[in-house]
Amino acid sequence: MKLVYNVQDKPKAGQIVIFAFQQLLAIMAATIAVPGVVNSVTGSHMQPSAAMFGAGVGTIVYLLFTKFKSPVFLGSSFAFLGSMFSAFAGAFAMGDENLGYFGLIIGAAFAGLVYVILSIIVKFAGVKWINKIMPAVVIGPTVAIIGLSLAANAVGDAVTGGVKNAEGAAVANPYVAFICAFVTMLVVVVCSTYGKKMAKLVPFIIGILAGYGLACFFTIIGITTGKPELQIVSFEPFKALVAGGVGVSTFVSLPQFTFINAIQGLKSVNPGYIASIAVAFIPVAFVVFAEHIADHKNLSSIIEKDLLTDPGLSRTLLGDGVGSFAGAIFGGCPNTTYGESIGCVAITGNASIVTILCAAILAIVVSFISPVMAFLESIPPCVMGGVCITLYGFIAVSGLKMIQKSDLNDNANLFTVSVILICGVGGLSFTFGQITITTVAAALILGIIVNLILNKGRKKEAAPAEATVDEDTEIKED
Repeated sequence: MKLVYNVQDKPKAGQIVIFAFQQLLAIMAATIAVPGVVNSVTGSHMQPSAAMFGAGVGTIVYLLFTKFKSPVFLGSSFAFLGSMFSAFAGAFAMGDENLGYFGLIIGAAFAGLVYVILSIIVKFAGVKWINKIMPAVVIGPTVAIIGLSLAANAVGDAVTGGVKNAEGAAVANPYVAFICAFVTMLVVVVCSTYGKKMAKLVPFIIGILAGYGLACFFTIIGITTGKPELQIVSFEPFKALVAGGVGVSTFVSLPQFTFINAIQGLKSVNPGYIASIAVAFIPVAFVVFAEHIADHKNLSSIIEKDLLTDPGLSRTLLGDGVGSFAGAIFGGCPNTTYGESIGCVAITGNASIVTILCAAILAIVVSFISPVMAFLESIPPCVMGGVCITLYGFIAVSGLKMIQKSDLNDNANLFTVSVILICGVGGLSFTFGQITITTVAAALILGIIVNLILNKGRKKEAAPAEATVDEDTEIKED
């Protein structure tokens, strides 16, 4: 797709805020979902608003390190969920929840250190070795798997309402929820395909508003007729704003930043706990490194500029690592580059770095504004599921487009792509204690191994002929 706004282009002032809010909506669901999952599993009290603030800070750090040349938003990383569970499990075992928050920050520091070391290696060794072990036939299907591996999440959300019963199960009829998801999805794709001017540039905002409006319509009917199966939108976030009466917190509230709890947990720190955090976080950083390269390769193909050479992989790694640590200080969640953000850039044709910067600032600002956070939290899963079907699908297709120029009649290429796709779609992953090799990482690693072995065999077959040519050349030169 041809870009409407390139990386260094600057949209009009009024448009920038709208475009930034769209980016925020694209990454919002996953960013605030991570602390929610951690809370439900561990019993901790991480705040979505703090995670949003941390994502904004992490993105700004990333943009600074990449010299404002890489238009991607950083958000809470799902890859570190197991590590975060481990941090709180150890803390609760010692009877101090606040120690868990300290563990999150130290864990993000360990992961960031891995990125710093890798960036130094890349700085001196260059990126040719990466292009050698990760050609298009490896990185293309891996990018596709990033989208396909999220497909179940999108479909699951698409049939789920936001109102839950006492047991925590959604009460809405899945067919009613899917109608909202389908309308959201349809509005997004129609606006993106046939929209004019602003409609084409903000399809996600229009789609979410359409889906949210329909969901509210069903919900109101469900409430007035006493039919819970029609209740899609949960108004609990809004009720919480006035639960204790209308006051300052109804409009503005300070997120509970992670470092505040972490300071209180310092008294319980011991070498054994820090060692357990290192073991839980460091290996995952190497896994996310593979996803970092895949994301930047995909983004490079979209903006038609190799980000691994300009601003350079060493800078993107530093930005990702330090940005992740900075984000964890405030929000507790290690950050990573978001495929949703890249998909939003591709679908809207807006790669303006100013938009990403404004989105980061907006994430920080809205984390303090209670009604906005309440609205974002009230958007039902089915509406976001409709959006994510388009986003994740676009990521998957963009990966497949990367292998268009590869010769799949060549068995070496064919089987490399096959192994990655099958292992990725099949959900192959490995867990060693608290360490999980994600589906994307597992598929990528196997693809690299298969590709290297097949090409090594090809070189051995070609070696005798090459030697003969060299000998003939030497004779002629003599």
